[in-house]
Amino acid sequence: MYQSLQQHCKNFHLYVFAFDDACYDFLASQQYEHLTVISLQEFEDIDLLNIKPTRTATEYCWTCTPSTILYCIKTFNIYHCTYIDADLYFYADPLTLIDEMKDNAVLITEHRYTKEYDQSAESGIYCVQFITFKNTIQGMEVLHWWRNACIDWCYAKPENGKFGDQKYLDDWTARFKDVHVLQHLGGGIAPWNVQQYTFQKENDRIVGVKTSTKKCFKVIFFHFHGVKFYKKNIVLLSGVLYALTKQAKNIFYKNYIYKLIEIEKNIQQLNTTLYLPTLLQKSPKQPLNRWVVIKLYYKNVKNSFRNIFGRNLNHKLDHYHYHTIKKFID
Repeated sequence: MYQSLQQHCKNFHLYVFAFDDACYDFLASQQYEHLTVISLQEFEDIDLLNIKPTRTATEYCWTCTPSTILYCIKTFNIYHCTYIDADLYFYADPLTLIDEMKDNAVLITEHRYTKEYDQSAESGIYCVQFITFKNTIQGMEVLHWWRNACIDWCYAKPENGKFGDQKYLDDWTARFKDVHVLQHLGGGIAPWNVQQYTFQKENDRIVGVKTSTKKCFKVIFFHFHGVKFYKKNIVLLSGVLYALTKQAKNIFYKNYIYKLIEIEKNIQQLNTTLYLPTLLQKSPKQPLNRWVVIKLYYKNVKNSFRNIFGRNLNHKLDHYHYHTIKKFID
């Protein structure tokens, strides 16, 4: 993600919150230009420390999302701050997206789910992947409200219309003033919506076309949610829910996987404690069978029988995205 920003952004500064010592030590030792790494010891305040024992590691990361934005704005005295997920990759300058805000104080992005993958009711209409706050009265009102809400409740389960840090965003356009929903289709291409578009490379950019409207747009970033590396050089491109087109695999995933492998090799050569091969899971012995898919589908989405026995389970097993790395890259 950092490399893609370097390639496409004329002016940016990335603040990285390291949630373990190995990550902090590595990034601090590299002294990357345009990057400041922040440790938990610097960042955590009494409110976060008080609720930390009540959250899983994932839930605590989600809880901290609005607090990281607030910390950057206050500590570094910046006018606006954009939170971005670490598994985004940029294909053009994201300033295009921020400029779309105009005089608004907050920018949020929709999931834009493909119909058969719609999880809005459980996971939220909007995705906490790329979200901008301005250091204004209106922007700080929303940010403080979100931080307080996440400290009060932020768990990896649906409950009373809430889910993690994300479902809180659902009513922001009604609850607050000056909240802008991103209209640019190139901000937020992801495995749950990529089926709606066709893509082609044009010189140094990727152009998408929405098949239903024929609307053209420049791809700004892709959200590589669910990419997972296994032992024995097996890579999972996304979760079992999303069917990826061959075009999406060739245009987006091949280059991304190649770059991750290249980065891993560079880290190994530096011989740092950041490289932990034991974190890799055992490779699957065979692609997921339909019974496992059904159980996972119930667990993660709890969708209707019509969706479960519809299009998703009729795809070839290749659509569950297990690939040997060498075959996939070649």
